[in-house]
Amino acid sequence: MKWENNRQSDQIEDRRNSPGGGGRMPRIGGGRGIGIGTIAIALIAGWVFGINPLTILGALDGGGLQAPVEAPQAQTGAPSDDMGRFVAAVLGGTEDAWGGIFQAANAQYQKPRLVLFRGATPTACGTGQSAMGPFYCPGDQKVYIDLSFYDTLRRQLGAPGDFAQAYVIAHEVGHHVQNLMGITDQMEKARGRVSEREYNALSVRLELQADCFAGIWANHNHKSGQILEPGDVEEALNAAAAIGDDALQKKSQGHVVPDSFTHGTSEQRQRWFHKGLETGDVRACDTFKTSSL
Repeated sequence: MKWENNRQSDQIEDRRNSPGGGGRMPRIGGGRGIGIGTIAIALIAGWVFGINPLTILGALDGGGLQAPVEAPQAQTGAPSDDMGRFVAAVLGGTEDAWGGIFQAANAQYQKPRLVLFRGATPTACGTGQSAMGPFYCPGDQKVYIDLSFYDTLRRQLGAPGDFAQAYVIAHEVGHHVQNLMGITDQMEKARGRVSEREYNALSVRLELQADCFAGIWANHNHKSGQILEPGDVEEALNAAAAIGDDALQKKSQGHVVPDSFTHGTSEQRQRWFHKGLETGDVRACDTFKTSSL
């Protein structure tokens, strides 16, 4: 991936050298973190880190937004280390892509903050922890990532490559776009009206749409900056496959339970990312209206 010449975002909050802070785990109720992770990352933690997924998910006890938290001191702006610069460049690319898309629709894109942390950090969705993987918190409109997740992605999940790493960030920014579009609020309103099985099915559609939005980022950035190199798309598709519900469940428990899927199968995640990449069109990413995922 040719990222070195990309514009680096100044919307980085670097807490890597700050104390993590305590508090409760993010809950699955309103204001929960949304990501490559949540339930799927809980499964990763279960077989990679030996952590009980129910601990990470707050015992699935629901609940609303956490009380406002005071963020630890952090440096803002583009970091100077290589991985920090990479993250800032990818985030800058998402800002350029979505800024242009929103402008074409006569709307203003509100940039999210991306928080780099180590171990644990307070968020408006509760305490973010490394074992959760990257996630987006609608309560403060921030993407959170401990860069050690990339080691897990490469070593434990078999998904190496800088474009695979960029896909992870673009997926989380996709959740921010959903938040700006009001889709996240609609999901929360549906929570109390549908069964757990029905809500899981809606969650799959939400996550697949975020994958499609990640593909849109890649489409627009390549058109404007020729960022793609041979093998990049395969890296992203490989990462999407590695974190499919079916793949994760097979690794964690030896079998799959489709009714419990919340993020989509490996094939679905690959297909929707590729649809966004091919079309670059938000309208092609309406996973909520299609009858076939």
